[in-house]
Amino acid sequence: MTHRLYYTDAYLRDFEAEVIGRSDDSCRVYLDQTAFYPTSGGQAYDIGQLGGIEVTDVVDEGERVAHLLAAPLTGARVRGQIDWGRRFDHMQQHTGQHLLSAVLAELAGHATVGIHFGKDSSTLDLDAAALTPDQVARAEERANEIVVQNLPVGVSLEAAASATGLRKSTDREGTLRIVTIAGLDRSACGGTHVRATGEIGSILIRRLERVRKGVRVEFLCGSRAIRRARTDYGLLSLLASGFSAPADELPRLVADQRNEIKDANVANRELQGKLDLCRARELYAAAAPESTGIRRVTVREEGPSADALRGMAQAFSSMPRAVFVGAVLSPPAVVLAASEDTGIDAASLLKSLLTSVGGRGGGSPRLAQGIVPGKAQLQTVVESLGSKV
Repeated sequence: MTHRLYYTDAYLRDFEAEVIGRSDDSCRVYLDQTAFYPTSGGQAYDIGQLGGIEVTDVVDEGERVAHLLAAPLTGARVRGQIDWGRRFDHMQQHTGQHLLSAVLAELAGHATVGIHFGKDSSTLDLDAAALTPDQVARAEERANEIVVQNLPVGVSLEAAASATGLRKSTDREGTLRIVTIAGLDRSACGGTHVRATGEIGSILIRRLERVRKGVRVEFLCGSRAIRRARTDYGLLSLLASGFSAPADELPRLVADQRNEIKDANVANRELQGKLDLCRARELYAAAAPESTGIRRVTVREEGPSADALRGMAQAFSSMPRAVFVGAVLSPPAVVLAASEDTGIDAASLLKSLLTSVGGRGGGSPRLAQGIVPGKAQLQTVVESLGSKV
């Protein structure tokens, strides 16, 4: 059995312990006591050193805690050292989550139903259909007010049957480890926490995401929040400098630019349509009618896709007894368009040819397109279309 020192002192950075078990290669060891926190309750494991050897993972195995090492460990007694930067960061995020969950329950009436502590940011899931921007702003402001109040954060062991005032009820029996933020929150938790809310540092709510029937809230605490805010500010400053304008004018400038691009795209499509019609008329006029009266043209393009030929194909097939075959070399693709008076079903004809060479595609009786494995297959399809129509 491993005595878990972090339960009573999350600030313990160095400790000594006896090795009570190890794997055959001595890269997995068990101690009589440990300050290393194993992955549990959504919180990630600690890293550091045991006997000067890097600890790469810490695993909760019920009664025992396994320490996975980068190299074999010899000796019966070892000194452990916790990576304090990582541990304290985890403490800030975990206590920050308790505080934020309590605030969201207080202000919005939404319970936290899931949590995840990530490497760069953390999330909590709420039983809420939605959160308004105003609710988010008020929750973030309230959470940071409590940080400044520096409320004590305590850990106690209480009998489950008599523990009261818990934010979330539990069906566990026996003794509970309860983390209390004075006057705000009481939650059963086995994680590591700071001693007072002031040590959490700034709390930043960064993003909301709809998940299943709830809302996922992404948040950052302490140094993470400061680094992220600095990065976000740098991005805003970079964008603002591109517009030669203050950052607070970006929403208007971006909206204006979006509208300009939308108008330009509409104008571009109109011009492309006119160009396609002009080219189609030139091709139609230059194509000699076959004995059936059909005028057929084959247009080959280098790329980038068959979509570029659709407009011309539609324009060409809008004229009497017209068949348009378009071939794109890279990537290999083909377009077939036929006017209704030709009696040709473009989709049916092209699909059968594509299937015969391992290609695929589809469309309508008037316009169809597809792709083929290579240039040889493309040539086969184009030649076949020439003979079948």
